[in-house]
Amino acid sequence: MVTAYILIQTEVGKASQVTTSLGDVKGIVAVDGVTGPYDVIARAESGDLDELAKTVVMPIQEVEGVTRTLTCPVLQLG
Repeated sequence: MVTAYILIQTEVGKASQVTTSLGDVKGIVAVDGVTGPYDVIARAESGDLDELAKTVVMPIQEVEGVTRTLTCPVLQLG
């Protein structure tokens, strides 16, 4: 199982709309609006990195209002 945080930048004024739309993406377990260089952070779980890219990250990038993503896989240290 792979867990990742996906940091999302949106068009101005679109963060709320993007946050709502991400609820429909399979594999996302939490979504929060934030302040700073990113507008939304999503936490996702998937079977492996390839599946994460295909079933979570690519669909996020297709959501209207999303301009950029940064995917941060969680490491199991210990």
